[in-house]
Amino acid sequence: MTEPPVAEPSVTEPSAAESPVAAAPQTPALALGDDALVLSHRLGEWAGHAPVLEEEVALANIALDLLGQARVLLSLVGNEDELAYLREERAFCNCQLVEQPNGDFAHTIARQLYFSTYQRLLYERLASAAVADERPTPLAPLTPLTAPAAPAAPAALTALAAKAVKEVDYHQDHARQWTLRLGDGTDVSHARMQAACGNLWRFTGEMFQPLEGLKGLEGREELEELDGTAGDAGIDWAALESDWLASVTSVLREATLTVPEGPRNGAWSAGAGRQGLHTEPFGRMLAEMQHLHRSHPGASW
Repeated sequence: MTEPPVAEPSVTEPSAAESPVAAAPQTPALALGDDALVLSHRLGEWAGHAPVLEEEVALANIALDLLGQARVLLSLVGNEDELAYLREERAFCNCQLVEQPNGDFAHTIARQLYFSTYQRLLYERLASAAVADERPTPLAPLTPLTAPAAPAAPAALTALAAKAVKEVDYHQDHARQWTLRLGDGTDVSHARMQAACGNLWRFTGEMFQPLEGLKGLEGREELEELDGTAGDAGIDWAALESDWLASVTSVLREATLTVPEGPRNGAWSAGAGRQGLHTEPFGRMLAEMQHLHRSHPGASW
């Protein structure tokens, strides 16, 4: 008796499977929105676990501020809920700093100090572009000389920055005050704060990778001579990083902490989140964040 032929099971290559949400093109709004979304979720994990009741409120407020920013930024790219809950890990382009686990309270504060200082400096520059856009356009000079056009930041992005910069200024001040209290406190708090600053230092260089659409301007001096508006819409990332380093160094020294000496750029540093490569804890965080939405697809609340 002959056995009937067994049909070969069809196999689909993993790479051929479709993502629930098509990969959105990387834009400044998507990158900054992912930063805010992921850090908001991390801070929300402190609910019910903060060391004092006041910090329950403070960290929750900061998380809500960031969530509000994320909603606006992601809505500039597509459907905010789909982008937050239906993308795969590789489709997120947040920097790796914001996805790091909370650790102890000192670890959370060091992460917040590093990121909020960067965010404030960036938003201040974007907000100044929004103000510049409202100025009257100067008359074109009567000269045959032509200059390269300055890249303009998206109007909606600069408008958000102008409104959010006050929130971010509070976030930075909150982190600064706690850095001073922990760094210049007991021996134990000082040691924990120093360790946290050192552990996260290698994740900071990635924040200053230029974002497409917000790159620094070329021909700055020539443009200033022509119309006086150069530098308003573009971001000088080298200057941004220099200002960040000066600000963070000042806070750490005031807190009697040593500025970490490890690399922030190069092969021995971290930083490929903008390209969709993330650290191991991010996958677990994302599974928790997306679980409810994915468990009840199409549900309305």
